[in-house]
Amino acid sequence: MAGHSKWANIKHRKGRADAKKGKIFSRVAKEIISAVKLGGPDQKSNPRLRLALQKAKAVNMPNENVDRNIKKASSADQADYHEMMYELYGHGGVGIIVDVMTDNKNRIASEMRIATNKRGGNIASPGAVAFNFDRKGVIQLSKNHAVEDELFLAASEAGAEDFEVTDDLYIITTDPTQLYTVRDAVNQLGISCDQAELEMIPKSYVECDAEAVKDNLALIDWLEELEDVDAVYHNMKLPDDA
Repeated sequence: MAGHSKWANIKHRKGRADAKKGKIFSRVAKEIISAVKLGGPDQKSNPRLRLALQKAKAVNMPNENVDRNIKKASSADQADYHEMMYELYGHGGVGIIVDVMTDNKNRIASEMRIATNKRGGNIASPGAVAFNFDRKGVIQLSKNHAVEDELFLAASEAGAEDFEVTDDLYIITTDPTQLYTVRDAVNQLGISCDQAELEMIPKSYVECDAEAVKDNLALIDWLEELEDVDAVYHNMKLPDDA
């Protein structure tokens, strides 16, 4: 399962996500509410809700939070959430993808304009940046949680596309439809995954000088702080110590 190395970028994203657990809870809560609004509160007949509840369990969201959000979704006062994707050009030709879930499209449109006015970059037309990314399942495990050969074999047999080893992580890449199949195969070994998410993986990476790296990270920081932004992906090649 060979491929270009992307672990520096994925590890960088993991570190930033770990520092923003509250935002992860917010994202999962919105996914639960949206799923219930679209398909009802019975997870047996609502696959989207089942997936949201799996995510809630994976991030250790308390059961009372889950129950509260399911009830909120049934309220007539609860606004609908819309999933959106913004595409941006950053500094030095870098492409940036921003996953958004919002109950106010005008608000997030204004906030995206402010972000580029303050930190540079430009909002691109739909498809202009996304063509250089693939949506993939990404599973991350700490190296002290698993034996490499055993994990590689289980992931490969379950349909994993790529397997990378870093200083402290195993990173398994899957087709989006196989993410939870592979995760379950890993769990059956008695191994818990640190993270199992759909991510946008670049097909190629852009090398930037130090100034462009600094400016792009400042823009990404700004975007990640926006309430409606769930994840930010980019194709900037990061140094291992970023």
